Amino acid sequence: MSTLIAIRETSLSGKGGDYSPAKEKAANRGVYGGRSPLLRRLRLFLGGAKYKLLLLFCLLTSLCLLSSKISSFMGWNPHYPASVSSPSRGGYTVLINTWKRNSLLKQSVAHYASCQGTDAIHVVWSENDPPSYKLRDYLKKVVLKKSQTAHKPNFRFDLNKEDNLNNRFKPIEDLRTDAIFSVDDDVIIPCRTLDFAFTVWQTAPLTMVGFVPRMHWLNEEKNGVVHYRYGGWWSVWWAGTYSMVLSKAAFFHKKYLELYTYKMPSSIQDYVSRKRNCEDIAMSLLVANATGAPPIWVKGKIYEIGSSGISSLNGHSDKRNKCLDDFVSLYGTMPLVSTNMKAEDARHAWFW
Repeated sequence: MSTLIAIRETSLSGKGGDYSPAKEKAANRGVYGGRSPLLRRLRLFLGGAKYKLLLLFCLLTSLCLLSSKISSFMGWNPHYPASVSSPSRGGYTVLINTWKRNSLLKQSVAHYASCQGTDAIHVVWSENDPPSYKLRDYLKKVVLKKSQTAHKPNFRFDLNKEDNLNNRFKPIEDLRTDAIFSVDDDVIIPCRTLDFAFTVWQTAPLTMVGFVPRMHWLNEEKNGVVHYRYGGWWSVWWAGTYSMVLSKAAFFHKKYLELYTYKMPSSIQDYVSRKRNCEDIAMSLLVANATGAPPIWVKGKIYEIGSSGISSLNGHSDKRNKCLDDFVSLYGTMPLVSTNMKAEDARHAWFW
């Protein structure tokens, strides 16, 4: 046995007998292969794993760089000086538009009072009769009970003498926040989603940030006059683009209340009063005209707890088309800007 081992060692070392690199390679492969095939497989696996980890690292780095470029393109700045806790901005004021639906109003006030970012709740009241003392007292108690913070939100009815859709955008005195969250009394946005949308708005406080996207597109041109069409949710879904977010659930800066009431062409307010429609389109045009930028759609859960509204009535789409066309002619140009970007909280999304 010792003689055989000595001969093998002599042969492998090239000392004695015919030597060639090919023989040495074959001999080494035979030694390691016969000794431990499991060890060789483990080495191959570890070598492959290193390459996979390196590839994964490169991929994640590329995604991070792409994300930052997209944010820059959209005008969003995640390092904007303002933040949720910024004392100069505080939280947001919830502006609820209601009309003879006290049961829905109670649910809505109770919900938004429980959101941590809510600094105040204002109810736009346009009914002929003022709210009853019973309703006032009930809602004030609900706000105190539901609030999750030491600082309790202010609660107030903003009373109007006439029923007019323009009332929802009247300036409000003594506001402590720059942010307005405009919402219908039958729309509920979960607090976590609402607070996320607020942080998005803080990165672009001059634009509208909302949950209900809509779009416009060129319909036809006749005799030098351009006509546009209004697109609902299915149009947004199909085209993958939008140019408006409706004020039934949207953030905007408080200064737009002043602009809507005092700077926007009065003919547009008159149109809204006569047609009892399209105040949300008017606000979208106003903000786009002031900024030259698109709105931001926040993708998130939204619950509509009321019965079907005017959007379910026959001829609603035709009326919206007419509104859009008439408003654009009053502006003399199309101020809306289309985009296909959206904001989504990746912490609670299925796909990143």
